[in-house]
Amino acid sequence: MTSAVRKPMKVALLGCGAVTQAVYVPLLSRRRDLFEVTAVCDLSRTLADVAGDRLGAPGRYTELESMLAGGGFEAVLVLASGSHGSSVRQALEAGYAVLCEKPLALTRAEVEALPPGRLMVGYMKQYDPAVRRAEELLAELGGPSVIRSVEVTVLHPSGESQLAFANLAQAHDVDPSVLASLRSQESELVSRALGESAPEQVRALYGVALGSICHDLSLLRRFTGSPAEISAVEAWGPGPGSIEISGALPVSGRFSIRWHYLEDYPAYRETVAIHHDRGSLELVFPSPYLMNAPTVLTVVADGESRTEWRDVSEAFEVQLAAFHAYVNDGKPPLTDADGGLADIVTAQLVAARYAVQHDLPIGGEAA
Repeated sequence: MTSAVRKPMKVALLGCGAVTQAVYVPLLSRRRDLFEVTAVCDLSRTLADVAGDRLGAPGRYTELESMLAGGGFEAVLVLASGSHGSSVRQALEAGYAVLCEKPLALTRAEVEALPPGRLMVGYMKQYDPAVRRAEELLAELGGPSVIRSVEVTVLHPSGESQLAFANLAQAHDVDPSVLASLRSQESELVSRALGESAPEQVRALYGVALGSICHDLSLLRRFTGSPAEISAVEAWGPGPGSIEISGALPVSGRFSIRWHYLEDYPAYRETVAIHHDRGSLELVFPSPYLMNAPTVLTVVADGESRTEWRDVSEAFEVQLAAFHAYVNDGKPPLTDADGGLADIVTAQLVAARYAVQHDLPIGGEAA
């Protein structure tokens, strides 16, 4: 007697920009065994049509409300830029399961206002096979209590250079007043997080913490739990510049994160090293947009160094499969609303520490 073949889960996409085009469209195209995209939504009808054509999605929308009302799907993938709090809330209220790209929101209040529902926050590095192997090895060593330090270095070239290979479609059909209104709403949310008087350098730091460094915060949550405290924060250099964050881990040891925006650096590179009394576990991540490029895990133990893991499984694809298992089989995600909220809290602690160190005003939730 053969088991019944499960039909693909019908999903809708909100946001058809760079990450959707470069990552999610190719993956959803090749995982038609798991997903059928029936609707797409973007402020730009041009981008909605590009994604819809590539995925064979009949529903094309420029407003989330219209897409949710139109239905014909079981879950929504929230892939748009900016804060996702309002979009996630609307999708959950309409009864849909949600996979939300990081960050979940810009404020604690947005997360606290979410209704009950099936929500998974997308931190694809948590699903990287090399990361999962490092978790297993750390558990065998004794877990967070054996950690002496976690040291992170990120070398971040421009997004344009990282995505030059992808031949992305561009949007030129969105009303500028709509974009201005959205920017105003985002600014108001940041003011709620940091206070009306928070200066631009504090706001910019918060933006980097929630937009990029949150990936490293998500890895700290998996390895050790969220930081127990933020001891020191510095920022320097032109543009997004460089950021250094250090503090105590919740069980044992300390952490440091050094994030550098280097516009003309030849390739994205991220190194996460976990040092313990008997050796080290070192992860080296390639650009997240180069699908199936392996993250390399190197184990240093007993005076020797060896490559332990180099798996070409795509982390974004593993994450999508995990979302399918969550919705259909009830397997809990690695990050839910509580995990997303924890990273927002840590990002606010980072902004507050920087403001205090430099005698800058800070208010809102971060105060």
